[in-house]
Amino acid sequence: MRIVVSGGGTGGHIYPALAFIKEVKRHHEDVEFLYIGTEKGLEKNIVEREGIPFKAIEITGFKRKLSFENVKTVMRFLKGVKECKTELKRFKPDAVIGTGGYVCGPVVYAASKLGIPTIIHEQNSLPGLTNKFLSKYVDKVAICFDEAKTHFPAEKVVFTGNPRASEVVSIKGGRSLTALGLSEGKKTVLIFGGSRGAAPINEAVIAMQNELKKRDYQVLYVTGEVHYDKVTAALDKEGAAPNMVVQPFLHQMPEYLKEFDVVVARAGATTIAEITALGIPSVLIPSPYVTANHQEVNARSLGEQNAAVVLKESELNGDRLIQAIDHILQDEMTLKEMSSRTKSLGVPDAAERLYNVLKELKHHAK
Repeated sequence: MRIVVSGGGTGGHIYPALAFIKEVKRHHEDVEFLYIGTEKGLEKNIVEREGIPFKAIEITGFKRKLSFENVKTVMRFLKGVKECKTELKRFKPDAVIGTGGYVCGPVVYAASKLGIPTIIHEQNSLPGLTNKFLSKYVDKVAICFDEAKTHFPAEKVVFTGNPRASEVVSIKGGRSLTALGLSEGKKTVLIFGGSRGAAPINEAVIAMQNELKKRDYQVLYVTGEVHYDKVTAALDKEGAAPNMVVQPFLHQMPEYLKEFDVVVARAGATTIAEITALGIPSVLIPSPYVTANHQEVNARSLGEQNAAVVLKESELNGDRLIQAIDHILQDEMTLKEMSSRTKSLGVPDAAERLYNVLKELKHHAK
């Protein structure tokens, strides 16, 4: 089978695409992939570093306000569609999948016009502009949250989950927390605000130091490289708790995830896919700076199932954060129940589900 994958702009679109490719290759070595992205996007370096064949096209996203730049975007879209048709005719894929971002627009649209089976994968509870547009043309829409189904044609929707779930579950063994300066056999909390960190989370962690010193659990606190120097200086002044280790960034985070009892994080789709697959209870602090506030909708989907404590950024402070962690960790029954509920929401076979949808589309296209 030959599959074209497209996704770009943010890691939330790129990493699920990569996880899908890796997991499918792990189980089906004969599958061939081509990744179509942009020359200047994050995806080019990330995908090529993984040794996956990559083709770049020129395309930009629409501005949400009326702008002459949108006229240029339409022209680039039409040019991109023409480029993609040429590339698709050359590669001859059995199916095409878009995982989000404006680069998917011309790729998936071109494939649908050529009669190639198409699918879009929506990671969030609220879809972006590109996936809304493409849903009119594709054969199937794969979703990760039930809340997303109302935004797409009902007959096209299929629930698959996020391939990042398959990737973290497939990791054997993992890494020891001792490599990070933490103790074995002790309840451990991971706190992080994404690759660049999040200032409000950092402020709350700094403010909870005096209370944290009284707790019998330990914390790994990932500040984000941009904030690391400022945060460590503030902790030196405040008096950092001895049961907390601070890192600017955690490389190979999926290899450590299984070792944590609670995760404190934003409510991005990738994070939720990972923690639900592993059954890790969480304190979710949705970013209010994302399109249509979709992270809050993501977070509420877990909060309503008692799989997470949801704290709005506007409510966040040191006391509330440590109280939320205590609520989960300091009662063994609560910890076990939340872990069970979290795991019940996970989709560890997401990559295989997605692959099976593509196979079915290929079969019907014959």
